[in-house]
Amino acid sequence: MNVDVDLLERFESGLDPARIETSPVPARLLGYGEISAIFEIAGDPETAYKRMPLFAHRRSAEEYAGMYHEYCGLLARAGLTLPESSTHIVEVPGHPVVLYIAQRRMPPERVAHRLIHTLGREQVEDLLGRIVGEIEKVWAFNRAWGPRLELALDGQVSNWVHVEEDGGPRLYYLDTSTPLYRKEGVERLDPGLLLQAAPGALRWIVEWLFLDDVMNRYYDPRKVYTDLAANLYKEQRPDLIPAALEAVNRRRQEGACGLTEKEVKHYYSQDRIIWSVFLALRKLDRWVSTRLARRRYEFILPGEIRR
Repeated sequence: MNVDVDLLERFESGLDPARIETSPVPARLLGYGEISAIFEIAGDPETAYKRMPLFAHRRSAEEYAGMYHEYCGLLARAGLTLPESSTHIVEVPGHPVVLYIAQRRMPPERVAHRLIHTLGREQVEDLLGRIVGEIEKVWAFNRAWGPRLELALDGQVSNWVHVEEDGGPRLYYLDTSTPLYRKEGVERLDPGLLLQAAPGALRWIVEWLFLDDVMNRYYDPRKVYTDLAANLYKEQRPDLIPAALEAVNRRRQEGACGLTEKEVKHYYSQDRIIWSVFLALRKLDRWVSTRLARRRYEFILPGEIRR
């Protein structure tokens, strides 16, 4: 994938994460991940850039990039369709090493969390069924290759794009920037990297309370499907939860207990607390860093999130 590396380096050199609107290289914020922010940089409207300021030195960024590419390759082997992408490391003196993941930008109006508000009911139910079918490919891969290889993924509706192509409709999976996979039962991703986004003095609390649950949930089919259904609360479409559960429960293994709305609602209430607390701690850390300590805060945080 061809990327204007000079443009990317000029963007990072001039970026103030606390005031992105002052960047000398104009950019538009497209979205947020838990450890990344996603930009469209002026002059390159065909690419979405995920900025990950997690690394103390170049070698660790290179290792992460290697895991990213291996993870994408494994997802493709499992049968998922991914947008074209590449990685680029940017080093600015005095700042952390930043890894940018460049991903071919998909039509924003075709991302599933928007489609569930624009398509008719039958089309939305079909879309949810297709998403479940794509996720099933990951569990089939794990059954075939585990424990030698195991894949995880976040199946929420905002991570899927449904487009019409020459060969017919196709679902693309977007959320590849956190390479969650295991080899011989060992997690490849260092969880300490994810903690870089947490307030330094409170990282032990975040690790103790949240990290194991967040890392492990994406390997558990039941939790991934519960998360998918619960995400419809956040997307303001709880009326679709029964359809999502029907799509999931049709595919459950013989003898397995089907998911229920009560289970989904309980999960969502717990999950909302986890991420609300995490974001509040990060905002406090940003305030302390920028206002009291007069230090640069590297992460770009969202405003109020409707949940």
